[in-house]
Amino acid sequence: MNKVVDALNCKCPNCKKGNIFMHGGNILLLNFPKMNDRCPECNYKFEREPGFFFGAMFVSYALAAAQMITSLVIFWYLIDLSPLKVFVIIGVIAFLLSTINFKLSRSIWIYMFY
Repeated sequence: MNKVVDALNCKCPNCKKGNIFMHGGNILLLNFPKMNDRCPECNYKFEREPGFFFGAMFVSYALAAAQMITSLVIFWYLIDLSPLKVFVIIGVIAFLLSTINFKLSRSIWIYMFY
């Protein structure tokens, strides 16, 4: 369970102290998170080979799909909004959670191969 918490907090899989990302980013300012090349605490290299994070796109896709399906069920079936309103809400949610998905997908991908 500690590995899940550390992955969600974007901590180094080696020492569990250093941060994977320098800063969190802000989607409203169009500022994506900046990732450290190595852990500031233990010098663990996060990118094992060129193109290592290509697979993190699939994790990000799964996270976004889960968020969109959950939003669809909540706003269409439970709250009973119109399809257009649901579409707009899902688009806004996907936009606002994009930086979180970016960070989580890379962190999960690192932990999968640690």
